[in-house]
Amino acid sequence: MTEIKIFCPATIANLNCGFDVMGLCLDGIGDEMIIRKVAQKGVRITKITGADLPLETEKNVAGVAALALYNDAIYRVSIEHGFEIEIHKKIKAGSGIGSSSASAAGAVFGINELLGKPFTKHELVFFAMKGEVVASGSEHADNVAPCILGGFTLVRGYNPLDVIKIESPSELYAVVLHPHIEVKTSDSRAVLSPTVSLKSAITQWGNLGGLIAGLYTKDYELIGRSLQDVIVEPARKHLIPNFDLVKNEALKNGALGAGISGAGPSIFALCKGETIANTIAKSMSDAYSDTGIACDIYISKVNSDGTKII
Repeated sequence: MTEIKIFCPATIANLNCGFDVMGLCLDGIGDEMIIRKVAQKGVRITKITGADLPLETEKNVAGVAALALYNDAIYRVSIEHGFEIEIHKKIKAGSGIGSSSASAAGAVFGINELLGKPFTKHELVFFAMKGEVVASGSEHADNVAPCILGGFTLVRGYNPLDVIKIESPSELYAVVLHPHIEVKTSDSRAVLSPTVSLKSAITQWGNLGGLIAGLYTKDYELIGRSLQDVIVEPARKHLIPNFDLVKNEALKNGALGAGISGAGPSIFALCKGETIANTIAKSMSDAYSDTGIACDIYISKVNSDGTKII
């Protein structure tokens, strides 16, 4: 192959109790990228649609991630060519559903494919994290991991990077309400306290363990009981208009749990079955309508494949 077109899915990170360590991959919501081999060595971004982002490789999330892989690949395989990247953004920046991670993940996935897959998917997560520094100032894998691996992912640790993929229960659906406002990750992190009480930490640990156990045992009620956040959500929810109302309506209409997607402003709900998902989507949209802010609503199964060739 000399050129491929790929789908780079949106993601939900944190999942209430899993701040900075949990994420899931969405289906049908994502960016598209075209990556091709060219004679000139190096990595260049030649076209971006759907967003006003820099074409300079070193200033672009996808470019930085791609360069990290390219520079490492030189020592693994013989590279006599370079790569051009086209990015067609369909996930808005600052939406809270992994816009930057889709770009970073897509770039490393595509180049790895064209090189003959010298790196494993877990290794791709490491390179994609390098791109996230451009967007948020730090390397983190809670979005890029599910974007690349699919399903749910748990980032157990970073030194060394240790990511565990967890398959989703078959009837689990996600509903995402994306308000047309931007909440920057840096601003969302600025409202967080650097310390938490022991009581809150114990509650959060219990919920995280319960969520993971619920996913493995396909216990939907346990998943719902565990989708509680006593640390981050209380500090961030004021950044999102009508957050409490939207969340309460989702729960009242049968959601297993609901919360802030990533750094916001998107609000997510998890539910069992497509019928309930449709009901919850309408209830969330109705609850947000009196803000006067336009929004998009998405209903999605959990994507088990992650980034893929289309």
